[in-house]
Amino acid sequence: MDSTSTQPSATIYYDGACPICSREIAQYRKAEGGDRLAFVDVSTCAAEVLGPDLSRDAALARMHVRRADGTLASGAAAFAELWRQLPKLAWAGRIASSALVLPALEVGYRAFLRIRRLWRR
Repeated sequence: MDSTSTQPSATIYYDGACPICSREIAQYRKAEGGDRLAFVDVSTCAAEVLGPDLSRDAALARMHVRRADGTLASGAAAFAELWRQLPKLAWAGRIASSALVLPALEVGYRAFLRIRRLWRR
């Protein structure tokens, strides 16, 4: 996040020990609007960085996004929130968060989580 910003628009918690996850996060960091987000590698951060309502185990199990209001989104909803924060992906975030699309994305995300274990360092 840019050092001149005082508050990120959202905080993205990701598993830096997963090479696929790290590559994807690197793309979001570079995207327009990525400098307004805080990115936290939950595989190496101090526990207090996660906040009282997010354990390291939960953070490692699924991607989480903390919105500016402090609420958490996880899984497919976290991706939808992240995409809404990036101007060029905001349209995808709106579609992904719809009541019709989000459940299907969550099913796909859970399938990804099963195979992600194979890539985790």
